[in-house]
Amino acid sequence: MADKGYANPGLAWSPQELRARIGGRKGHDLVIVDTRPAPDFCAGHIEGAAHLDIYGISLNDTRPGPLAAFTWMLAYLMEIRGVDYDKTVVFYQENTGFRSARGFWFLEYLGHEDVHVLDGGLDAWKAAGYPLTRDAWPMTQTAFDAPAGERAILRTSFASHLKPLMEGRLATAQYILDHLKDPDVRVHDTRSEGEWYAENVRAARGGAIPGSAHLEWTQFIAKDGALKPAAELRALLEPRGFTPDKEVVPLCQGGYRSAHAYLVYRLLGYPRARNYLGSWKEWGDREDLPIVVPRRG
Repeated sequence: MADKGYANPGLAWSPQELRARIGGRKGHDLVIVDTRPAPDFCAGHIEGAAHLDIYGISLNDTRPGPLAAFTWMLAYLMEIRGVDYDKTVVFYQENTGFRSARGFWFLEYLGHEDVHVLDGGLDAWKAAGYPLTRDAWPMTQTAFDAPAGERAILRTSFASHLKPLMEGRLATAQYILDHLKDPDVRVHDTRSEGEWYAENVRAARGGAIPGSAHLEWTQFIAKDGALKPAAELRALLEPRGFTPDKEVVPLCQGGYRSAHAYLVYRLLGYPRARNYLGSWKEWGDREDLPIVVPRRG
C-alpha cells in the first residue's frame, strides 16, 4: 500500500499484501474474517474467508462478572473460525469501517499479536481486480489457548489467564470513573454530533462523560473508504487534546465506533489506548455515573 506515514503500518494491509499472503507459503497460517452481514457474505467474499457478523456482539455492563462471560463467549466465537494465537488474522468489510476495526480490537483485547485489517475493505479488493467467490467451506476449530510465551505459566481458565494480556486495551466504567480527574487520561467521544449534544438519546440519559472531547469517527475515513494518512489523522486529533503523551479512551454507543478510533490510535503509534467496551449505553443507563450535557455554540 502507499506509505501513509503510520507508525505501525503493518496493522492495515493493502489488497496487494493480502493477495500475496494468500498465495504464499504461509497461506495456511492465515485466517481471513468477513465481518459483514450474512447476505453480503453470501453474495461474494474473499476465497477462504470465514464469516462472523460482528455487529451485535456487545456488552453493556463492564463489571467483572459480565465481562468474564463476554470474554469467554468472544474467545469461543473466534475458536470456531479457526483463530488461535499462532495464526495471522485479517478482518475486512466493505471499507475500513468499524466492523473490521471491532474485530481487530477484539483480538488485541484477547492478547493476539498478529492481527490486521484490510484497508479499503472489499471495495479496494475489487478495485484491484481481485476475484470474489460464493463458495464456503467448514472452518477448522482450534483451541484459543494462551500465546506460546505464556503457555508454560498460564494453566488456569481462559478468563483468568487473559487478565494480564488484556490489561491496557480495555476500559471499564469503573476505570473511567476512577480517572475522571486524571489529566493524563483523555476520553474521546466518537459518536455523532446529535448523540454528543443529547439530541439523539440512545440510553436512559443523553449527554457525555465529564471531561471528554468529541470527534466523530467518520472523520478518519477518506472518500475511497480507506483510512486517511497519518498527517491528516494527527491534524484532527491533536488540537482536541488527543496526543501521544496521553492515555486515550474512545467510546461510542456500544464500543464499535470507538474500536475504529482505537485502530487509528494504534496505527499512529499511540502507546496507550483503551476501548471503552460498554460505552454510552452502559454509562447513560447507570444513574450512579456522572454526565454533562454539552450545548451548541
